[in-house]
Amino acid sequence: MSSTPPPVPAASALRPDLRRYAWLSVAAALVTITVKTAAWMLTDSVGLLSDALESFVNLGAAFLALASVTIAARPPDEDHTFGHDKAEYLAAAVEGVLVLLAALAIAVAASMRLLDPQMPSQPLVGTAVAGVASLVNLAVARVLLRAGARHRSPTLSADGHHLMADVWSSVGVLVGVALVAATGWAWLDPLLGLAVAVVIVSAGVRLVFGAAGGLMDRAFEAADLATVEAVLDRHRAGGLDFHAVRTRQAGARRFMSVHVLVPPDWTVTRGHDEVETIEADLRAALPGLSVLTHLEPLGDPSADDDIDLDR
Repeated sequence: MSSTPPPVPAASALRPDLRRYAWLSVAAALVTITVKTAAWMLTDSVGLLSDALESFVNLGAAFLALASVTIAARPPDEDHTFGHDKAEYLAAAVEGVLVLLAALAIAVAASMRLLDPQMPSQPLVGTAVAGVASLVNLAVARVLLRAGARHRSPTLSADGHHLMADVWSSVGVLVGVALVAATGWAWLDPLLGLAVAVVIVSAGVRLVFGAAGGLMDRAFEAADLATVEAVLDRHRAGGLDFHAVRTRQAGARRFMSVHVLVPPDWTVTRGHDEVETIEADLRAALPGLSVLTHLEPLGDPSADDDIDLDR
C-alpha cells in the first residue's frame, strides 16, 4: 500500500500561469473607472456615480486576484506540504466582503440623493459612455468565467461573477438614466441606485459563501464523485471492495483517501501492485488528483473499525 501520500505536483504542472487573466481584469477595471467617471461627470447621475465606485472595488479585487493566483502557483514547501491553492478561496472571500462594502457605500449615496432628487444632465452622452464600460466588463467577465471553469480557479470564477454582477447593475443604471430623461421623474435615478446596491449585495453574499465552502474542505462535486465511483466499481468487479472514501478540493487540486479491501490470502506485493493501479486509474480519470490508499483484508472485522473519521 501507499504508506505516504504521493508527491503533490506544483501548480504549474496542473494548470498554466493564470496571472495573465488577473492582469486582464486589472486593465478592464482601469478602463471602466475612467469611462464611468467621465459618464458621471457628464450626467451628475448618482446611479452612474455608484457604478464608478463599484469599479474601484473591481480594481482592488483584480489586484487581489493577481496576488492570489501568484501565491497559489507556488510549489509545496515544508510549511505547506499540500500546496498553496487555498489562497484562492481566501481571495474570493475577501472579494466578497469588498463587494458588500461597495454596496453599502452605494446605498448611502443613493439614499442621500433620494432625499434631494436632481435631474441628470446630458443623459444620452452619459449612458452611451457607460454602455461602453459595460461591454468591456461583459467581455472580460466571459473570459474569466471560462478560464475559472477550465482551470478550476475559485479566484478567476469569483472575479468573473463579480464583473457579471457589475454588468447587470450597469444595465439597470443605464435604463434608470434613460427613464429619468424620458419621464422627468428625478427620484427614479437614486431609486435604481438602491436597486443596484441590492444586486451587488446578492453577488457579494454568493462569493463569501462559495469561498467558505472551499475553506471548509467541501467534498467533490457530484460529477467528480460519480467519476470516482465508476473507477472503484470497475475494480470491485475484480473481487475488491472499498470504504472510508473521503474527498476534498482546493482550487485546481483534488485530494482523496480510500481504504482498499483485498482478499486476505493476497501477498503484500500483489496488494501493493493493485492499489498502484487503482491510484493510477483515479488520477487518469481526475487530473490533478492526489490519492492516499490504505490496504486492508476483506472479511476482517477490524477493517470496519476505522471507517469513521474519528475512530
